Amino acid sequence: MSALRISALRRFGRLGRIAPWAAAGLVGAVPATIAASMAIDLVQQRGRKSRAAPRPGTFSSKVEQSELNIYTDGATLYEDMLEAIGSAQESILMETFIWKNDEMGQRFIDAFNAASARGVEIHLIYDGFANLATPISFYHQLSERIHVLRLPTIARRFWRGPLRHSGFNHSKILVIDDDVAFVGGFNIGSLYASHWRDTHLRSVGPGAWGLRQTIAQVWNEFHDSDEQISWVPPAAWESQLRVSANLPIHLVYPIRNMYLNAFARARKRIWLTTPYFIPDQQLLRSLIEAAERGVDVQVMVPQESNHILGDWLSRGFFEQMINSKVTVLLYTASMIHSKVATVDGEWSTVGTANIDRLSLSYNYETNVEVIDRSFAGEMEKVFESDSTHCVELGSGWLNRHRLTKLAERALVPMRPWL
Repeated sequence: MSALRISALRRFGRLGRIAPWAAAGLVGAVPATIAASMAIDLVQQRGRKSRAAPRPGTFSSKVEQSELNIYTDGATLYEDMLEAIGSAQESILMETFIWKNDEMGQRFIDAFNAASARGVEIHLIYDGFANLATPISFYHQLSERIHVLRLPTIARRFWRGPLRHSGFNHSKILVIDDDVAFVGGFNIGSLYASHWRDTHLRSVGPGAWGLRQTIAQVWNEFHDSDEQISWVPPAAWESQLRVSANLPIHLVYPIRNMYLNAFARARKRIWLTTPYFIPDQQLLRSLIEAAERGVDVQVMVPQESNHILGDWLSRGFFEQMINSKVTVLLYTASMIHSKVATVDGEWSTVGTANIDRLSLSYNYETNVEVIDRSFAGEMEKVFESDSTHCVELGSGWLNRHRLTKLAERALVPMRPWL
């Protein structure tokens, strides 16, 4: 047995020691468990070493009339995003979830202000809940000429429909001059530049239109007609490059169906990476059915994510997956936050949606769907590189402590909420 596998099993052994507490607390009090899990997460993170994330590189492909780049490290991505902002001549649109008030966050503030000073029209959207810990004064540094929407945390019209007004703004998109667009898992912050393994996509050309349209739709739902972002015609109709965007205010959630359709078509392989794997039963069944018909189904998740509760919920699916010939890979090098998949060397997606109910049924999310062999080949290179930092769960996982299994079962009622 390799040293990596032994180390991974020891980690699970240590986690197994807290199973009696988890089992006892969760059976009778789900809310109390959420609070306790958050406290444990904070304690556990203090003991974790901050590790630099591997950098597989930047990968490129051309799909129809659009040039695509796949970014796998934040430092390179942020420099290219800031360069694009610095070269903007007419317009900038950005939508993000977390925007930290650190060195990297400040660089974006300064870049937007500089662009605004030279006459660029700028619209920015960020999520209020995700940035509760960030002083509002940080965002007040933005020029008064910049249009800003802080998606409210509490002041929403819940009375008009809880589902329509409860989704977080989890998309991360930047569009420059309607021609250059970025989308993916990276939030804005120094931590993500070097210590998280994430994936982002840049599209140069007609493919940027769908991402621009996504931001405009969200902005316009929260503004009167005289403050809305105007519609612009697409430069071309690209059938191989599509944008799927959840719009909770209209109860529109196409990303989940995008995944289901791709998994149902799979004949050879499904390689999926997600930081939080808490699927509904239909999604899980689609992966299991694919594996049972001979498809190579591999699901990569972090060995330790930034949310211990999410880790425990994910582990509740592992036994069923292993018994159904689905390969479970635990990424050990750092926190992996990528939301990507590739199927049969033909279909791929890069975006913001996790495989959980929050992303697929509640949040504002955006994924790009690419149907192209060359691009899928680049995505497979990324997956194979990440796989070298993984340990594969085998039959040994089925023999974990009975109290660990009890804790996993006790968490089942929480799956619809995460």
